[in-house]
Amino acid sequence: MPNILILGGTSEASALAGAVAAAGLRATLSYAGRTAHPRAQPVAVRVAGFGGVAGLADYLRAEAVTHLIDATHPFAARMSANAVAACAETGVPLVALTRPAWVPVAGDRWTRVADIDAAVAALDGAARRVMLALGRMHVGAFAARPQHRYLLRFVDRPQVAPALPLHDLVVDRGPFTEAGDTALMRAHGTELVVCKNAGGDGASAKLAAARALGVPVVMIDRPWLPPRVAVESVAEVLDWLGHAADRGV
Repeated sequence: MPNILILGGTSEASALAGAVAAAGLRATLSYAGRTAHPRAQPVAVRVAGFGGVAGLADYLRAEAVTHLIDATHPFAARMSANAVAACAETGVPLVALTRPAWVPVAGDRWTRVADIDAAVAALDGAARRVMLALGRMHVGAFAARPQHRYLLRFVDRPQVAPALPLHDLVVDRGPFTEAGDTALMRAHGTELVVCKNAGGDGASAKLAAARALGVPVVMIDRPWLPPRVAVESVAEVLDWLGHAADRGV
Protein backbone atom coordinates (compact mmCIF):
# COMPACT_ATOMS: atom_id res chain seq x y z
CA MET A 1 0.00 0.00 0.00
CA PRO A 2 1.47 3.40 -0.94
CA ASN A 3 2.18 5.87 1.84
CA ILE A 4 2.02 9.26 0.14
CA LEU A 5 3.28 12.61 1.40
CA ILE A 6 1.70 15.64 -0.29
CA LEU A 7 3.40 18.99 0.15
CA GLY A 8 0.42 21.32 0.02
CA GLY A 9 -0.89 24.80 0.57
CA THR A 10 -2.64 25.15 -2.81
CA SER A 11 -6.07 24.39 -4.20
CA GLU A 12 -4.44 21.71 -6.37
CA ALA A 13 -3.10 19.99 -3.25
CA SER A 14 -6.59 19.95 -1.72
CA ALA A 15 -8.07 18.51 -4.92
CA LEU A 16 -5.36 15.86 -4.97
CA ALA A 17 -5.98 14.98 -1.32
CA GLY A 18 -9.64 14.39 -2.15
CA ALA A 19 -8.81 12.21 -5.14
CA VAL A 20 -6.25 10.17 -3.22
CA ALA A 21 -8.72 9.64 -0.36
CA ALA A 22 -11.43 8.59 -2.84
CA ALA A 23 -9.00 6.04 -4.28
CA GLY A 24 -8.50 4.56 -0.81
CA LEU A 25 -4.80 5.47 -0.67
CA ARG A 26 -2.97 6.40 2.51
CA ALA A 27 -1.68 9.97 2.44
CA THR A 28 -0.58 12.87 4.61
CA LEU A 29 -1.02 16.49 3.52
CA SER A 30 1.67 18.79 4.89
CA TYR A 31 1.18 22.54 5.35
CA ALA A 32 3.87 25.09 6.13
CA GLY A 33 1.48 26.72 8.61
CA ARG A 34 1.13 30.19 7.09
CA THR A 35 -2.69 30.04 7.07
CA ALA A 36 -4.35 30.09 10.47
CA HIS A 37 -7.41 28.03 9.51
CA PRO A 38 -6.74 25.77 6.52
CA ARG A 39 -9.65 23.89 4.99
CA ALA A 40 -10.58 20.50 6.43
CA GLN A 41 -9.08 17.62 4.46
CA PRO A 42 -10.07 13.96 3.92
CA VAL A 43 -6.52 12.75 4.67
CA ALA A 44 -4.13 13.10 7.61
CA VAL A 45 -2.70 16.61 8.01
CA ARG A 46 0.55 17.88 9.50
CA VAL A 47 1.32 21.57 10.00
CA ALA A 48 5.02 22.30 10.37
CA GLY A 49 8.25 22.67 8.48
CA PHE A 50 10.72 19.82 8.08
CA GLY A 51 14.04 21.48 8.85
CA GLY A 52 15.61 21.65 5.43
CA VAL A 53 16.75 18.78 3.22
CA ALA A 54 18.07 16.70 6.11
CA GLY A 55 14.85 17.06 8.08
CA LEU A 56 12.68 16.11 5.12
CA ALA A 57 14.88 13.11 4.31
CA ASP A 58 14.64 11.98 7.95
CA TYR A 59 10.84 12.32 7.82
CA LEU A 60 10.59 10.29 4.60
CA ARG A 61 12.59 7.48 6.19
CA ALA A 62 10.91 7.60 9.61
CA GLU A 63 7.40 7.57 8.14
CA ALA A 64 8.24 5.03 5.42
CA VAL A 65 6.94 7.39 2.72
CA THR A 66 6.71 5.64 -0.63
CA HIS A 67 5.80 8.62 -2.87
CA LEU A 68 6.27 12.37 -2.51
CA ILE A 69 4.03 14.80 -4.39
CA ASP A 70 5.07 18.43 -4.44
CA ALA A 71 1.86 20.45 -4.82
CA THR A 72 3.23 23.62 -3.25
CA HIS A 73 2.89 27.12 -4.68
CA PRO A 74 5.04 27.76 -7.77
CA PHE A 75 6.98 30.33 -5.72
CA ALA A 76 7.77 27.94 -2.85
CA ALA A 77 11.17 27.45 -4.47
CA ARG A 78 13.11 26.46 -1.37
CA MET A 79 10.62 23.75 -0.38
CA SER A 80 10.52 22.39 -3.92
CA ALA A 81 14.32 22.32 -4.15
CA ASN A 82 14.49 20.59 -0.76
CA ALA A 83 12.03 17.97 -2.01
CA VAL A 84 14.19 17.22 -5.05
CA ALA A 85 17.31 16.87 -2.89
CA ALA A 86 15.64 14.78 -0.17
CA CYS A 87 14.14 12.39 -2.72
CA ALA A 88 17.48 12.02 -4.45
CA GLU A 89 19.02 11.14 -1.08
CA THR A 90 16.35 8.65 0.00
CA GLY A 91 15.27 7.20 -3.34
CA VAL A 92 11.63 8.18 -2.79
CA PRO A 93 9.88 8.87 -6.15
CA LEU A 94 8.88 12.51 -6.61
CA VAL A 95 6.39 14.21 -8.89
CA ALA A 96 5.39 17.88 -8.91
CA LEU A 97 1.78 18.91 -9.50
CA THR A 98 2.22 22.29 -11.15
CA ARG A 99 0.05 25.00 -12.67
CA PRO A 100 0.72 26.23 -16.18
CA ALA A 101 2.14 29.75 -16.04
CA TRP A 102 0.06 32.70 -17.17
CA VAL A 103 0.86 34.27 -20.52
CA PRO A 104 -0.30 37.72 -21.63
CA VAL A 105 -3.23 37.96 -24.04
CA ALA A 106 -4.69 40.81 -26.06
CA GLY A 107 -5.47 43.76 -23.81
CA ASP A 108 -2.92 42.89 -21.11
CA ARG A 109 -0.41 45.57 -20.12
CA TRP A 110 2.31 43.57 -18.39
CA THR A 111 5.78 44.51 -17.27
CA ARG A 112 7.67 41.33 -16.43
CA VAL A 113 10.28 41.42 -13.66
CA ALA A 114 12.58 38.76 -12.25
CA ASP A 115 11.84 38.92 -8.53
CA ILE A 116 10.41 40.91 -5.60
CA ASP A 117 13.32 43.36 -5.55
CA ALA A 118 12.78 44.14 -9.22
CA ALA A 119 9.05 44.63 -8.57
CA VAL A 120 9.85 47.13 -5.81
CA ALA A 121 12.23 48.95 -8.16
CA ALA A 122 9.49 49.11 -10.81
CA LEU A 123 7.36 51.16 -8.40
CA ASP A 124 9.75 54.10 -8.38
CA GLY A 125 8.05 57.36 -9.29
CA ALA A 126 4.90 59.28 -8.48
CA ALA A 127 2.34 58.03 -5.96
CA ARG A 128 -0.24 55.58 -7.27
CA ARG A 129 -2.88 53.24 -5.91
CA VAL A 130 -1.31 49.79 -6.11
CA MET A 131 -2.87 46.39 -5.51
CA LEU A 132 -0.26 44.03 -4.07
CA ALA A 133 -1.66 40.61 -4.97
CA LEU A 134 1.22 38.77 -3.34
CA GLY A 135 -0.04 37.32 -0.08
CA ARG A 136 1.60 38.65 3.06
CA MET A 137 5.13 37.25 2.96
CA HIS A 138 6.72 39.89 0.74
CA VAL A 139 4.59 42.94 1.51
CA GLY A 140 7.22 44.43 3.81
CA ALA A 141 9.66 44.87 0.92
CA PHE A 142 7.37 47.56 -0.55
CA ALA A 143 7.92 49.81 2.46
CA ALA A 144 10.85 51.04 0.34
CA ARG A 145 8.22 52.74 -1.86
CA PRO A 146 6.09 54.50 0.83
CA GLN A 147 4.60 57.07 -1.56
CA HIS A 148 1.96 54.64 -2.87
CA ARG A 149 -1.34 53.64 -1.32
CA TYR A 150 -1.44 49.86 -1.29
CA LEU A 151 -4.42 47.53 -1.47
CA LEU A 152 -3.70 44.24 0.34
CA ARG A 153 -5.82 41.09 0.41
CA PHE A 154 -4.97 38.41 2.98
CA VAL A 155 -6.63 35.14 3.92
CA ASP A 156 -6.15 35.93 7.64
CA ARG A 157 -5.92 39.23 9.51
CA PRO A 158 -2.26 39.67 10.48
CA GLN A 159 -1.32 39.94 14.15
CA VAL A 160 1.07 42.78 13.28
CA ALA A 161 -0.02 45.55 10.91
CA PRO A 162 1.83 45.61 7.56
CA ALA A 163 4.81 47.96 7.52
CA LEU A 164 3.27 50.21 4.87
CA PRO A 165 2.32 53.76 5.90
CA LEU A 166 -0.57 53.94 3.41
CA HIS A 167 -2.60 50.78 2.89
CA ASP A 168 -6.07 49.26 2.87
CA LEU A 169 -6.49 45.66 4.00
CA VAL A 170 -9.17 43.26 2.77
CA VAL A 171 -9.46 39.91 4.57
CA ASP A 172 -11.00 37.38 2.20
CA ARG A 173 -10.50 33.85 0.93
CA GLY A 174 -10.75 32.86 -2.72
CA PRO A 175 -11.63 31.69 -5.23
CA PHE A 176 -12.32 35.18 -6.55
CA THR A 177 -14.27 36.24 -9.63
CA GLU A 178 -13.57 38.73 -12.39
CA ALA A 179 -16.69 40.69 -11.41
CA GLY A 180 -15.66 40.77 -7.77
CA ASP A 181 -12.09 41.83 -8.47
CA THR A 182 -13.27 44.44 -10.98
CA ALA A 183 -15.55 45.92 -8.33
CA LEU A 184 -12.74 45.82 -5.75
CA MET A 185 -10.29 47.62 -8.02
CA ARG A 186 -12.88 50.23 -8.96
CA ALA A 187 -13.76 50.84 -5.32
CA HIS A 188 -10.12 51.43 -4.43
CA GLY A 189 -9.17 53.30 -7.59
CA THR A 190 -6.46 50.77 -8.41
CA GLU A 191 -3.92 52.08 -10.94
CA LEU A 192 -1.41 49.22 -10.90
CA VAL A 193 -1.40 45.54 -9.91
CA VAL A 194 1.69 43.70 -8.69
CA CYS A 195 1.50 39.90 -8.63
CA LYS A 196 3.48 36.70 -8.98
CA ASN A 197 3.01 34.43 -11.97
CA ALA A 198 1.22 31.79 -9.89
CA GLY A 199 -0.58 30.42 -12.95
CA GLY A 200 -3.72 28.32 -13.09
CA ASP A 201 -7.33 29.45 -12.94
CA GLY A 202 -7.89 29.95 -9.23
CA ALA A 203 -6.06 33.28 -8.93
CA SER A 204 -6.49 34.67 -12.44
CA ALA A 205 -9.54 36.86 -11.74
CA LYS A 206 -7.37 39.85 -10.89
CA LEU A 207 -5.68 39.65 -14.29
CA ALA A 208 -9.02 39.57 -16.10
CA ALA A 209 -10.19 42.52 -14.01
CA ALA A 210 -7.02 44.48 -14.73
CA ARG A 211 -7.43 43.74 -18.46
CA ALA A 212 -11.03 44.92 -18.43
CA LEU A 213 -10.11 48.13 -16.61
CA GLY A 214 -6.96 48.82 -18.60
CA VAL A 215 -4.83 48.62 -15.45
CA PRO A 216 -1.15 47.73 -15.97
CA VAL A 217 0.38 44.73 -14.18
CA VAL A 218 3.88 44.16 -12.83
CA MET A 219 4.27 40.40 -13.24
CA ILE A 220 6.95 38.61 -11.24
CA ASP A 221 8.43 35.65 -13.10
CA ARG A 222 8.66 32.24 -11.46
CA PRO A 223 11.88 31.28 -9.69
CA TRP A 224 14.30 28.70 -11.06
CA LEU A 225 13.78 25.12 -9.86
CA PRO A 226 15.97 22.04 -10.28
CA PRO A 227 14.86 19.46 -12.87
CA ARG A 228 12.07 17.13 -11.72
CA VAL A 229 9.14 15.13 -13.07
CA ALA A 230 6.16 17.50 -13.32
CA VAL A 231 2.53 17.11 -14.36
CA GLU A 232 -0.37 19.56 -14.55
CA SER A 233 -3.44 17.60 -13.40
CA VAL A 234 -4.64 15.40 -10.57
CA ALA A 235 -5.44 12.67 -13.11
CA GLU A 236 -1.80 12.63 -14.22
CA VAL A 237 -0.65 12.29 -10.61
CA LEU A 238 -2.97 9.31 -10.09
CA ASP A 239 -1.66 7.79 -13.31
CA TRP A 240 1.91 8.33 -12.06
CA LEU A 241 1.05 6.63 -8.79
CA GLY A 242 -0.47 3.68 -10.61
CA HIS A 243 2.48 3.19 -12.92
CA ALA A 244 4.91 3.58 -10.03
CA ALA A 245 3.07 0.82 -8.15
CA ASP A 246 3.12 -1.39 -11.26
CA ARG A 247 6.89 -1.07 -11.42
CA GLY A 248 7.23 -2.06 -7.78
CA VAL A 249 8.62 1.33 -6.74
